[in-house]
Amino acid sequence: MFFGVDYYPEHWVYPYAGTAEEPEARWALDVELMVEAGVNVVRMGEFAWGLYEPEEGQFNFEWMRRAMDLFQQAGIKVVLGTPTAAPPVWLARKHPEILPVDERGLVKHEGTRRAYCLNSDVYWEYSRRIVTALATALGQHPALAAWQIDNGLGGHQTVTSFNEETRHDWHCWLRSKYECVERLNDLLGLSFWSQRVTRFEDVPMPMAAPAQHNPALVMDWMRFSSDTLLAYLRMQVDLLHDLTPNAPVTHNLRALSRDFDHFDVAEALDFVSLDHNPVIKSRSSELACEIDMMRSLKKSNIRTPDGDDGFWVIEQKAGNVHWQEVNSLVRPGVVRLFTYQLLSRGASGVLYFFWRKPRIGPEKFYGGVLSHDGRPEGRAFHEIKQIGLELQKLAPVLRRTRVEAEAAILFSHENDWNLKHTPQPNQHFKQREHIQLIYNALHDRNIAVDFARPTEDLSKYRLVFAPSLQLPAGGEADLLKLYVQNGGTLVATCNTGLVDEHHIAPDSGYPHDLTDLFGMEVTEFDPLPPGEENHLTFKGGFTTTHLHPARLWCDLIQPHDCQVLASYAKDFYAGKPALTMNAYGQGRAIYIGTTSHQFFYYDLVAWLRQVCNLHPLLKVPDTVEVSMRTDGHNKVFFLLNHQNSPVRISFFKPMHDFLTGQTFTGNYDLPPHGVLVLDEHVERAGLMSPPSA
Repeated sequence: MFFGVDYYPEHWVYPYAGTAEEPEARWALDVELMVEAGVNVVRMGEFAWGLYEPEEGQFNFEWMRRAMDLFQQAGIKVVLGTPTAAPPVWLARKHPEILPVDERGLVKHEGTRRAYCLNSDVYWEYSRRIVTALATALGQHPALAAWQIDNGLGGHQTVTSFNEETRHDWHCWLRSKYECVERLNDLLGLSFWSQRVTRFEDVPMPMAAPAQHNPALVMDWMRFSSDTLLAYLRMQVDLLHDLTPNAPVTHNLRALSRDFDHFDVAEALDFVSLDHNPVIKSRSSELACEIDMMRSLKKSNIRTPDGDDGFWVIEQKAGNVHWQEVNSLVRPGVVRLFTYQLLSRGASGVLYFFWRKPRIGPEKFYGGVLSHDGRPEGRAFHEIKQIGLELQKLAPVLRRTRVEAEAAILFSHENDWNLKHTPQPNQHFKQREHIQLIYNALHDRNIAVDFARPTEDLSKYRLVFAPSLQLPAGGEADLLKLYVQNGGTLVATCNTGLVDEHHIAPDSGYPHDLTDLFGMEVTEFDPLPPGEENHLTFKGGFTTTHLHPARLWCDLIQPHDCQVLASYAKDFYAGKPALTMNAYGQGRAIYIGTTSHQFFYYDLVAWLRQVCNLHPLLKVPDTVEVSMRTDGHNKVFFLLNHQNSPVRISFFKPMHDFLTGQTFTGNYDLPPHGVLVLDEHVERAGLMSPPSA
């Protein structure tokens, strides 16, 4: 298991550290302190282009080689970033055409990171040169463990750019997709507002305009922009695979928050890495949801530096961030708690950002393992050191283990773009909030969850949620039918199947191409403003613990072959079905025609556990988060207390804690922000079976 920090040696040379006589003297002390903290990997170099190449064609990699030599001598591996996230000022001065242009036609200027357009051929060529030179100079260094491409591609709203080169590439992309202009006119629906064109070159980019652009055009623009970013990343990945075939390649992603297809990017990488911001969330389930999203991006063909499964967290916050309105301190024990949350959900590498608060630049008040003074006496250093010692014990236990989920939530980037960037019946409906309600219920009932594309093989899941797939792309409906036909349980929700992949509304009823699967048809839908509610009445075996409202969206359902489980209680559609279930092949398709409060989803999951024969990992108090990793035989359970007060757990069998070596029986008070890593207590190592708690 890899445990490390993000280190920027260029920050710690004279005059910011060291002396005039020995400008790099601080590096050796940092290495010594990292060894003391249990660090075995560092990430470096992803913003170093202007130092590697201070003038065009004049390369200097020797300072980085000296830093890598120090880490090699200490037994610490290096993940080296390609430096293309921060082009040097001289490049923009010589080639101002690389600078990105926004939707209003205004140039975004140089002097910061991300000052480039992904469609610029000039920027591609300079990127190839620096990556090739870097890999040639340092790619055979024995400390090199892996490469990181760029840093946070698409950040600062740079997935899209409206340069003239972008316009040319956009027209080529459209020509490749549609082949002839008439087909483009028909499938994009350009007869609306008489926007038909006679040449591909006349199709506009969706820049600022008096009215909204055609939604189908916007969707193609999003696809094109995602493909552009992916092509740029693949260019660097392919270069590094050719030049250093033994070093795997990764990229740091955020939890599906940027407008490119993260599944496509993950497919191009050897392993996925995550930037994680645990200090800004209030609910543990929100953080867990983001972690599970990232783990799910790459489920096979994973190649990490040590050959283990899983993903890395290449930027885990060691302290407070610097970009909120108020950047409060992280409380004692919280960094450790969220580190174990990452490990419990499949991480096989964790690196903290920063090693030390920088004394220069816009991030100087970003929390680090060390503060500005660089002394190893602070609270953060001792907490990280404790984690490092604990992970040395856990590493052999967790090796080759992974999270195995029986439930999945479907997520499509095209559907997400559609809901965010095209006109909607209810602008208050937010897909991520809708997903979070479902995820919270599964998380809080200790049911492991994967996220999946609708096009993935879903056969391994007993239960699949398809929340608000307003735009099911071609073939996805057939795959959902196949999953249910073969015995799966599918739960879909309102706002499903309103348009096809070309953004054309169906004339065969909602949900598009899925009415036979659900045994019903949505004849109308009623968007509700915040504060207005209908209510649900239930029948059959669906047990409720609260009165459940219907909010934001109410589908008016005409049942055909389905069973009605709940109906609306008021308005002109009182008595109309709101929740249905239909037998289809060997499985069942459930449709929820509205959204509700959190308690409804708790009741839904309780009912589905019986329907699908799903079992929680452990029975513990609701405030304790439970996760499990397994190698197929042995099981390791994580119990996390996210509260500021202790929680009592009752162990009905002896349980062994890997962190302390203790065996627990009877009652145990898990302290505030406390962690247990457990297996059932047995005399012979390796004989682990599911415990009861």
